[in-house]
Amino acid sequence: MGLTILFEGNNFERLLGGLLVTAEIAFISVFFAGILGVILGMIMTSKNILIQAVCRFYLEVVRIIPLLVLLFITYFGMAKWLNLHLSGVVVCIMVFVFWGTAEMGDLVRGALTSIEKHQVESAYALGLTRLQTFVYILLPQSLKRVTPGAINLFTRMIKTSSLAMLIGVLEVIKIGQQIIETSLFTEPSAALWIYGVIFVLYFIICYPLSLAARKLEQRWEN
Repeated sequence: MGLTILFEGNNFERLLGGLLVTAEIAFISVFFAGILGVILGMIMTSKNILIQAVCRFYLEVVRIIPLLVLLFITYFGMAKWLNLHLSGVVVCIMVFVFWGTAEMGDLVRGALTSIEKHQVESAYALGLTRLQTFVYILLPQSLKRVTPGAINLFTRMIKTSSLAMLIGVLEVIKIGQQIIETSLFTEPSAALWIYGVIFVLYFIICYPLSLAARKLEQRWEN
């Protein structure tokens, strides 16, 4: 049975080690992208034309240039142009934070601007400051509206971390491919089983996020 290849030697331990690398890249990126994205979203609501133009340019760059190209430019470009050699893990985190911050910022901007203006005007009329209006009026409502999109973005970031293999990072899919290649002739069905296990591992990481989002939505609805 092809599944036995998983338990030959230290194959399973190697897969788990690759999963830890994937989780490290994904969760560090999600953490910083979430924080920076909230800050960027607040900045994007500015009425200043120059700030709006810079934010729009940043967002369009992220959306137009494929993520893989950003990875290659950062990984190979920094080594060539700046003589700065960074590990593949660090490069992945940098690129994913750059990407995730832009996407999260746009989600936060949309949530903030979707709140009716009369609520803000009423808060000012009651004597609340801009900070108090943001903390007590805008922030609670925007969190409810941004949560589904944010969870979807974070799940995408976790899955997209598999691109790290293309710049030499030994994450879970790269190690899975190595196991498959070494057993291709002795066990032709190894790919099916190895990728099946990788699917389960990604499911274990991503499904709790989906559950957390559902719980939050249910709590806020009640």
